[in-house]
Amino acid sequence: MADGTPSHIPGLAQPVTIRTDRWGVPHIEASSADDAFLAQGWVAARDRLFQLDWWRRRGLGRTAEVLGADYVERDRAARLFLYRGDIDEEWAAYGPRARSAVTRFVAGVNAWIAATVRDPGLLPPEFTEFGYRPALWESEDVVRLRSHGLYGNLEQEVARAVTLREFGAEVEDLRRRREPAVPLSVPEGLDLATVDPHVLDTYRLAMGPVATHPMPTRTLEGSNNWVVAGGRTTSGRPLLANDPHRAMSLPSLRYLVHLKCPEFDVIGAGEPALPGISIGHNGAVAFGLTIWAVDQEDLYVYELHPDDDSRYRYGDGWESMEVTHERIPLADGDREVELRFTRHGPVIHSDPTCGIAHAVRAAWLEPGTAPYLASLNYLDAVDGAAFASSLDPWRAPGVNHVFADVDGRIGWCPRALVPVRPNWDGLLPVPGDGRYEWAGFREARELPTVVNPAKGWVATANEMNLPDDGSWAPVPVSYEWYPPFRAQRLHEVLGADTRCDVAGSVALQNDDLSVVARSVCSVLPAGGGDGDPDIGAGLALLRGWDHRMVIDSAAAALFETWLRGPLRERLYRDALRPLVPHHRLEAALAWVLPGDSLSGDMTVQTELLNTCEDRTRVLLETLGLAVRQCRKRLGNDPATWSWGRLNTSLLQHPLSPHVEGDLPWLRVGPRPKGGGPETVGVAVRDPKTGVQTTGASVRFVVDVGNWDASVAINTPGQSGDPRSSHYDDLYDLWLAGEVFPLLSSPEAVRAHTESSEVLHP
Repeated sequence: MADGTPSHIPGLAQPVTIRTDRWGVPHIEASSADDAFLAQGWVAARDRLFQLDWWRRRGLGRTAEVLGADYVERDRAARLFLYRGDIDEEWAAYGPRARSAVTRFVAGVNAWIAATVRDPGLLPPEFTEFGYRPALWESEDVVRLRSHGLYGNLEQEVARAVTLREFGAEVEDLRRRREPAVPLSVPEGLDLATVDPHVLDTYRLAMGPVATHPMPTRTLEGSNNWVVAGGRTTSGRPLLANDPHRAMSLPSLRYLVHLKCPEFDVIGAGEPALPGISIGHNGAVAFGLTIWAVDQEDLYVYELHPDDDSRYRYGDGWESMEVTHERIPLADGDREVELRFTRHGPVIHSDPTCGIAHAVRAAWLEPGTAPYLASLNYLDAVDGAAFASSLDPWRAPGVNHVFADVDGRIGWCPRALVPVRPNWDGLLPVPGDGRYEWAGFREARELPTVVNPAKGWVATANEMNLPDDGSWAPVPVSYEWYPPFRAQRLHEVLGADTRCDVAGSVALQNDDLSVVARSVCSVLPAGGGDGDPDIGAGLALLRGWDHRMVIDSAAAALFETWLRGPLRERLYRDALRPLVPHHRLEAALAWVLPGDSLSGDMTVQTELLNTCEDRTRVLLETLGLAVRQCRKRLGNDPATWSWGRLNTSLLQHPLSPHVEGDLPWLRVGPRPKGGGPETVGVAVRDPKTGVQTTGASVRFVVDVGNWDASVAINTPGQSGDPRSSHYDDLYDLWLAGEVFPLLSSPEAVRAHTESSEVLHP
């Protein structure tokens, strides 16, 4: 091979051809699925070796071995959330393909790691920087790791308990909307005083980024997807679009790959540490997913035995915790840690002085819940019906699956492992004494499914989308959903009497119109600001604005400064009171836009909201304050303001906080970024730095049946090796909202091949 990498791979049955196209997408052609998965592992390790190693270390609780003793507690937390059940039951839960696929994939990863032993020059620079080598994998590593997924609702249970205790039910109604709107009921036996945010410290260490102190488990992460029937497209063929939103990272969380073998021919994206793909198409069916906000977690509160803090009250007696000890390797020797588990799950907090402990029960610790691995079942689905049937084993995370097939079918199939809570709703913690136990899980057939809807399209954006005909009533999957704003914009565009095409869907994925800005600006008074030049300047900017969050928009900069600064601060100070963290924007909008669809049907207490001054005066005064803040930050002349100065893209390597010095490959950017927190082309930013934290690193639009007309983008590039030309070569395309062809036919792949290689047994 031209680059000196090995071409003989142990374990292959027959030669495998790999063609890498000009955008860095590997197209793998093998004589069997086994060889395809092995080659996928080899290529993933070649392109993303450090990312894979870090993913494994983070999940298994082995970061202290590299970063030092300060990370022992972080590793202990991670180990609490490993799958610890029967491994045969675990493999069987995914279906017949999982064990062999993962085993072969891991063999491919290990083959590349072995190659780096023979030639250390193949190692990416992260290993040199930290002075260690990647470890070999075991196939069980892939399924034991559970802390990389997207779950809920532990944080909200705690925030709700604190809000009820400190402020009462009326404020909780404002803090977080419940959909459907069920009344709050404190579970019998729960003392709200036993619940505080710090009880989640260990959980946050396990679920968050690698750090020595607890951090929020994640930023607001979601996705958009839609499918449109041929009767609503310009081509007459169905169309599928998907842009999953996750934390913006370097390298990308997603990895594009094409796998071709006699059993299947699939192209799309998955996570680089997993075999197969979860988003893309197989030449017969296109498929995509977004998070479906199922409540898969509960916090249990225990009374500890006064003489033995490893025992807790259960029923009429006391039950012993399972106590294990493990050794965490360090450079100067191992450190022993203790792990405790109740019958419900890992103990994340214990206070013997107060006689209280807390543990987590999570559906995603049940067999078959390693995130996205069940996507292996639909790689060879021959049509939409087969695709829907293949979803029965899907358990975690909760997902809105959408599909479109070559026969013209489109559909929506949400799937998840949904706990049955027979005597409570999951909105608050519960005592762990046996009064609140799950009664199994819902069957896949009980969950909503829509095929070929009369309107000719389906779209999801993590909003509350349970059918409004009452058919969901026996299956209360959740009462907490993502804000509805992206979904409202999707429904507005897709519901218009127009024909959809690939270019239009790419434009919609990058859509920067804020429905929140449009509604809020519509209630601004007609006057000129009562002589205050700052208020007048603010009104002039916002009245002439098209409500698009584009990079060069001064009005967008002012609006976001105003809405999330002076306006919300005034409302929370005077009307909503200083709530605990995690309040959502809808609470403020309920006051600004009473009765508007944006704020929804919120049940709120009028006397609480009316403690604020006259609405018009508040809007104008806070707008003037926002103008003054913009003048201070962006300059005195509004003509020089721009949203791109406040909203930036900066992709940072996970080692950035742990490396001394300024290595250029630790970051890509910063660059101005369009979009906002409520736009379809989402850009959630850190309010302190202005850096985008969440967005769509990967976007797909699939032209069903004319597969080579499909398009995609990944950012900043396909490779995680800073020495590769594909490390950040897609970043400018992504910033500009552009895409490249997602090619799958042999002719098109060959025409755009940048390099090719043959792997031999």
